[in-house]
Amino acid sequence: MLWTRWLVLLLCWGSTTGERQADERDGTAAQGRADSRRQRSPPPVEPLDFGFVPAAVYDTHAYYEPGAVGILFHMVHAFLYVIQPNSFPKDLIVRVIQQNMGGIKIEEWRKPENVVLLLQWIHYEAGFLICGTIGITFMVLTPIIGLCFCVCRCCENCGGEMHQRQRKNIDCQRGFFTASLIATSIFIVLGVLIAYAANHNVTMQIKSTRRLINTNMRDLKTFANNTPAQIDYLTAQYTTAKNKVLSDLDNIGPLLGGRIHSQLEKEVVPSLDTALRMAGAMRETKEALENVSTSLEVLQEGTTRLQASLSGERSSLSNTLSDPACTNGAVSHTCNAIRSTLEQLGINADFSTLPDVARASENVNTVLKTDLSNIVQKGYSSFNDTPNLVKEQTKNIVSALPRVKGMLDKIGMEINSFSKMFPVESSLVNFTIFLNQGQKNIESFYPQVDQIDFYRWIGCVAVLCMVVLVLAFNILGLLCGTCGYDKQATPTTRGCLSNTGGNLLMAGVGFSFIFVWVLMAIVTALFIVGGNVEKMMCEPLANRQLFKIIDTPFLVHPAKKNFLPGMLFQNPNIDLTLGSMYRDCYENNGLYHSLQLETMFNINSFLNRTVYNRDLAKVLESVQVDLKDISLLEQAGRDNLINFANSGVGNIDYEAYLAEANKGVALVDLLSFSTDLEAQADQMPRGALENALKGHASSIRQIHRDQVVPMEQAMSTLTQSIKQLQRLSNDLPVKVTNILSAIDAAEYLITHNASHVVKQETKGYTESLVGYFKQYTRWVKNSLTSEVAQCKPISNIVDSMEIVACSFIVDSVNTFWFGLGGCCILLIPSIIFSTKLAKYYRRMDTEDVFEDGQENWN
Repeated sequence: MLWTRWLVLLLCWGSTTGERQADERDGTAAQGRADSRRQRSPPPVEPLDFGFVPAAVYDTHAYYEPGAVGILFHMVHAFLYVIQPNSFPKDLIVRVIQQNMGGIKIEEWRKPENVVLLLQWIHYEAGFLICGTIGITFMVLTPIIGLCFCVCRCCENCGGEMHQRQRKNIDCQRGFFTASLIATSIFIVLGVLIAYAANHNVTMQIKSTRRLINTNMRDLKTFANNTPAQIDYLTAQYTTAKNKVLSDLDNIGPLLGGRIHSQLEKEVVPSLDTALRMAGAMRETKEALENVSTSLEVLQEGTTRLQASLSGERSSLSNTLSDPACTNGAVSHTCNAIRSTLEQLGINADFSTLPDVARASENVNTVLKTDLSNIVQKGYSSFNDTPNLVKEQTKNIVSALPRVKGMLDKIGMEINSFSKMFPVESSLVNFTIFLNQGQKNIESFYPQVDQIDFYRWIGCVAVLCMVVLVLAFNILGLLCGTCGYDKQATPTTRGCLSNTGGNLLMAGVGFSFIFVWVLMAIVTALFIVGGNVEKMMCEPLANRQLFKIIDTPFLVHPAKKNFLPGMLFQNPNIDLTLGSMYRDCYENNGLYHSLQLETMFNINSFLNRTVYNRDLAKVLESVQVDLKDISLLEQAGRDNLINFANSGVGNIDYEAYLAEANKGVALVDLLSFSTDLEAQADQMPRGALENALKGHASSIRQIHRDQVVPMEQAMSTLTQSIKQLQRLSNDLPVKVTNILSAIDAAEYLITHNASHVVKQETKGYTESLVGYFKQYTRWVKNSLTSEVAQCKPISNIVDSMEIVACSFIVDSVNTFWFGLGGCCILLIPSIIFSTKLAKYYRRMDTEDVFEDGQENWN
């Protein structure tokens, strides 16, 4: 069993000596991680792809479907349940074993507790005891009754008298006994077929047994051959974590710098964004001021020109209304109405009084001579260059890569040397040789098994031939008797064929008495043994109740709580049971998990001592990063912002501009005025006055089109620009102060608090490197739990033993005695019906004779 110890040691990869240190380190690390989480959650570690452990493919399918014979098996199980409906007596068996650990002594059974156990056991076995008693009684009484029956018939009693009374219903009686014997024979035939099917099933399943043995042996070899390759794969995947660590160290500038950049950009980028937006606001302010200046110039010039045009039109219209034609009574009223509206032909808004924005525009142009956007972009570039800055300042880490690689290679060699420490391959080779030799030894018994099975098959067939012999006499007797029977013949003149049929029936009765007690003895013995094995072994094994008995503490050995770990590891206190091991193996888990080897050999302890190297941590502790060279905003940019705040944009009288812009250009809508004037001209008689008034209306309309419309457009531009300037200049000094304060705060964070950020991110970077090894450790443990040395062959062996012992043998044996027992029971009515029916076929010595209505005897 040396190979089993080497296999266990190989699968554990560690020892328990370092568990306490590992637990202390785990506790310290856990506390540190809790403090870190209170400050900031660490970024997730990039998941590593370790691939898939080479999987072992097992061939055994420990499942049995009996097919058509399964119906017979279910019938037997139902019959046994009727005989024994009690549940499995787990507690009773445990107490019986515990109270008889030192051996069974007669005087011990006189103790009250043992008497109680005996009575409980009798109650549980009551069904089998009753049926066994009936079988034994049947076996004893049958030959006695047969002997008495023979003696009685020899004395011409019990139907032995060769005389038959003539009755009117003789044909009806003969038909009833014939039908009853035929029905009984048919049921006996069914019993024989059931027993023969069970007997033949055993022989047929011998081949399946060989197949199960071969596949189980092959699975054990696969288990032995694949385990070293799986463990080598685990050790080889350390290179994946090592290469990732080396790659991250080689790229420490972009990675660590990127982490620092990501942490600082939460404060830096928003401040630079506000400065950049302010640069855009400067350009918008310049454009708005230019629009105001242009619009104001247009409006001032337009106002002067419009006022002159309206004044000339008003004077000309007034002269027209002075025409003598307006004195006519019919049109005087219209002329007076037109004359009363002449004062509306004037300007409404006066833009000449609005202050000039040239000073503010000049100041803004001066401010824009400095490109603030470019200065801010320099700040972005300086901050975004953090990874390169970190890379320059961590050249000592990159230069130390060969030394770090040597450390990691040393760790890999320690893992490989530990996995090669034990002669696993030679042990597994010996185990494979052991399996091959064991398989050859098993196969050497195949001829003997076949021979034994042949003798068994012959014996069972011989037993069934006893019943078949009785059936043959019954069937031949029925055929001869029925075919040779003549209704016209008297009992004394019956033919030879009919008489032969009766004799054959009586021969069947005789052989029934000779064989039935032997058959019942076989049935009783097989019933007691097979039934109890089914109820006490097979059913508990199927529902795993048997494991609960074996796993009862201190049951197998009074000094060992759990016998399995006591046998394997000499430590019975480990919570490892046969049932739990079977369940884990049935789920195809690894042997490391199924045997709970972590309680003896903790893989985490070994990997913690080996992988988490302190020298590597010291290398990372030497990281020093200085970010004082980062400048977010040059002094020119600061002065530019201050000059913009003092440019005078906020001192413009926006309300005055908006007040004049909201007024109309003229006192009246010139289009409406010209339309009304035309309408009034149409009311006058045709003539020079009408034409003159329409000419004035056309002139007014022309003034609106040429002068008022451009001024309205200029007023709209002025209004939009003034509102934009008002929005941009609102609290402008406060906005600039806030921008400068935010940039000062970000620069203070970089220059004064960067060491804390660098330390924090360096710690996170170190944790990410360690996280790769933690991933490897977790992957190794998970692989050992579920993928390495999967122990499905162990549960398959148990299931195969259950199939062979219970499904192949016990079920077949129980089905055999079930069919044979039914035949034994049915032989009793067969004896009765054969005896009764033979009287109607045999030739009698005397018969009833009727003369003149009187009966005489011959």
